[in-house]
Amino acid sequence: DQVLKLFEITPDYDLNIMRQGQDLYDVTARVLVGMRDVLREATPDVVLVHGDTTTSTAAALAAFYQQIPVGHIEAGLRTHNIYSPWPEEMNRQITGRIATYNFAPTRLSKQNLMREDVSPDSILVTGNTVIDALRRVVRKIKTDAELDKELEGVLLRSGYDVNRLVEGKRLVLITGHRRENFGDGFIHMCTAIKDLTRKYPEVDFVYPMHLNPNVRKPIHEVFGEDLSHLENMFFIEPLEYLS
Repeated sequence: DQVLKLFEITPDYDLNIMRQGQDLYDVTARVLVGMRDVLREATPDVVLVHGDTTTSTAAALAAFYQQIPVGHIEAGLRTHNIYSPWPEEMNRQITGRIATYNFAPTRLSKQNLMREDVSPDSILVTGNTVIDALRRVVRKIKTDAELDKELEGVLLRSGYDVNRLVEGKRLVLITGHRRENFGDGFIHMCTAIKDLTRKYPEVDFVYPMHLNPNVRKPIHEVFGEDLSHLENMFFIEPLEYLS
């Protein structure tokens, strides 16, 4: 909801998919049934789906079942390993097979699709929608001094003072949540981050920690239980989209 509000989007339909404790089977079933009813009522000429989430793939499949053309935004990303990232790699391959129109973020993504015998005429290189969203948010903050100050306060309360950047510090923002990295993957990642903080003391490393215990446990294993006294490593609580 916070993302919809930020970008001033008012949905005409809300499938209310998310439930506590659900799995991929539940998500897929809810989207298929929900989209079936929406598509029958709205009768769209085309259905646009974004990215490689299970919801996007299920929505594309629902459109296919009603023979409605699908446009795939962020098409053509590939690792060619269906278990990495999981389930996203298979999701985007399935969506790619269904899609009539492919909006690829890069030329490499277009090449990936063409290697899969997708017609070049169906592919348009559009750039990355994440960068589009970032630029829009940056413009919003730069033109609203009150909002800028408010966000400074949010970050300070979360554990990082942006005034350090005014003093000439550089910043590396780190995120980690991929389920295929649970266990040894996160241990290796945290060990590498620790090495980097020692090698580059002039750089601030900021890591908003995901709430999942599988993400937090290796952080404490590598950095210790007390994370508040590290010189240039800042572990902070999850932030809202705008922050």
